[in-house]
Amino acid sequence: MTSPRNLLKAWNLKPKKRMGQNFLTDPSTAGTIISRANLTADDVVLEIGAGLGALTIPLARVVKKVHAVEKDDHLIELLKTELLANRISNCDIIAQNILEMDLPTLADTAATRLTVVGNLPYGISSQILIQLMHSRDIIERAVVMFQKELAQRIAAQPGGKQYGRITAMLRYCADIRFLANVKASAFYPSPKVDSTVLDIRFKPTSIYGPHDEAMLFRVIKAAFGNRRKTLKNAIAAAGLQIDSQSIIAALSTAGIDPIRRAETLDPSEFVALSISLQKAMATSQGSKEKWC
Repeated sequence: MTSPRNLLKAWNLKPKKRMGQNFLTDPSTAGTIISRANLTADDVVLEIGAGLGALTIPLARVVKKVHAVEKDDHLIELLKTELLANRISNCDIIAQNILEMDLPTLADTAATRLTVVGNLPYGISSQILIQLMHSRDIIERAVVMFQKELAQRIAAQPGGKQYGRITAMLRYCADIRFLANVKASAFYPSPKVDSTVLDIRFKPTSIYGPHDEAMLFRVIKAAFGNRRKTLKNAIAAAGLQIDSQSIIAALSTAGIDPIRRAETLDPSEFVALSISLQKAMATSQGSKEKWC
């Protein structure tokens, strides 16, 4: 593996801080990630942020196909050259922003559910996770690297301050497993903090019974929008067009104490709350129409 510093210098390029570019320098780290993720020759991988190919190349040697997404146009020719030099033929490069990609069309082309792999840029990690959650019918799992502190929040269990909106949404539809820690020194330039790789495996949500997922996500957002407030007050302040008494009744129906806070609810409790709130809102709306 060519040193990222030397490779960039040879191409008269520099890491872009605004794009959160930190290039993996340690080939053993890439090997560890791929090994612990149990990737196979049947997998079709969507790699987010291919960079200089430090993960792309070993991935391509293990899996069936790699769709390598790279937003930085200045790296594309360099990446193509590295793939050619390493005789990689089962990888296509997609010069695009992952948040603007048509993932269903890509999955149709692959004729299988995708496995996402990548080192997610810190500034848009949450946006990418939400995108993946909404696309989970075509994505089987995501093996992704985050800054360590963010990874700890994403993998948090209910009941603590680290458990937040994205965590609750993700735990509703996925199982999360720790894969590896990666030292900051394994990158060029070195970030200020270490990183953690998580294996996020999406699961069926039919286990919760019939429910409206869009409503569920609205309720989770409302509950964490004022997370220091009790659930009753947080939901009342969220503009869901439901009065306080109806909120209390909905919480009671769901078996949830109104003075609890958002971080104490597990996904099944959020589902139950979303169902009872939706019914209460429908009843309230019906009453208004009746008297109009």
